[in-house]
Amino acid sequence: MTALVRFLFGRRARLRWIHLILGGALAMPYVLVGSVVVGPFTGVDNVFGSLALQLASFAVGLPLAALTSLFPLTRPLESGVVRWLCGVEADRLAYGPARTKGEKGRTAAWFTLHLGLGGIVAGMSLAVPPFAAALIVLPFVPALRDDPAGLPGVLDHAWALALAPVAGAAMLVALAACAAGCGTLLARWAPALLGPSPEDRLAAAEARAADLAVRNRLARELHDSVGHALSAVTLQASAARRLLDSDPDFVRDALAAIEDTTRRTVGELDAVLGILRDGDAPGTAPAPTLAADLDGLLDRTRAGGLRVTATVAADPRTLPPPVSREAYRIVQEGLSNALRHAGGQVPVALCVEVRDGHLRITVENPVGPAGEAAHSSDGTPRPGGGHGLRGIADRARLLGGVTEAGPVGHTWRLHVRLPLTSTT
Repeated sequence: MTALVRFLFGRRARLRWIHLILGGALAMPYVLVGSVVVGPFTGVDNVFGSLALQLASFAVGLPLAALTSLFPLTRPLESGVVRWLCGVEADRLAYGPARTKGEKGRTAAWFTLHLGLGGIVAGMSLAVPPFAAALIVLPFVPALRDDPAGLPGVLDHAWALALAPVAGAAMLVALAACAAGCGTLLARWAPALLGPSPEDRLAAAEARAADLAVRNRLARELHDSVGHALSAVTLQASAARRLLDSDPDFVRDALAAIEDTTRRTVGELDAVLGILRDGDAPGTAPAPTLAADLDGLLDRTRAGGLRVTATVAADPRTLPPPVSREAYRIVQEGLSNALRHAGGQVPVALCVEVRDGHLRITVENPVGPAGEAAHSSDGTPRPGGGHGLRGIADRARLLGGVTEAGPVGHTWRLHVRLPLTSTT
């Protein structure tokens, strides 16, 4: 019983009733145009004095409504109204204008159905409640029984007079049931008639994929630039604290390195945030590259206490710009992983070379307990680890390269190959 009451008079039923009444209101101009056609054709001056002529005017006006539904804003407006009043999920509706013949045909069918059912329910909503209310109060208002426009003959019987309120209440329930049924019917058909076409779904999927790509790129840039800087600053500050009394010169150098790291990271962060703007927006710092920034990266990493031996058997200035940018981030993340997981006293070997048409980047460090716990050959984070290897693999994959990471004997080895041709 509760479910039936909710179906007939619940909030969703009331909103769908409003949706139908709006359809009836939209149908009125078309009914007026139809009356202009029906009146002269039947020779009747006032078609609204006859229910049959009103229905005929309504029938003539609906095809006109179907034609006007070709207006581009019809589908977006109807979709918005259906979403809020009929309770249809947003992803099941199309919000752009109808473009193909199929979309236009479905929009015309929906608009005609909405106005047709809406006109019927709206007309019933205007006519039934007053008549039902009159029946309900009929036993208590004798003046209504003498009304010549009432129900002659039947009301002379006592049983008819006693059942009049029941009949009036039943009419109101029937009206609510009709409105609820029509509203449910429209809500069920809305996805089929106003839903996105395969082309719309493909465009939406492409938009979501593009948005996800931008977000992933932003996440990688933030992780690599800010994460590396925080790791370096943490080790530098820790070393400076331990040697504060015994080696003031080292502390002074460490503080200078911290200042330089943070200042540079602010510039890199500005470049990363430029991704959220219009691409490479004017005024944003350029993204760091292997050609211009490798030496500074090594100096800052060594200032943090990490013993880095670098072998550069390639001229970074000859690298394609996309390869140079991504290679810098890969080297940065490789050194950052060594800082975080291997410890500041562990030697790290970096090799950058060009061989067989590929830029090859190798970072090696001895494996210790911390390294074994943090590193993962498949790029998935482990306790104490992060998403660095996954980000490196993503960068290499975008350029058509490959990544290999894992222990080789007692050495942790990260090896990345980036092709120098056909890059995107």
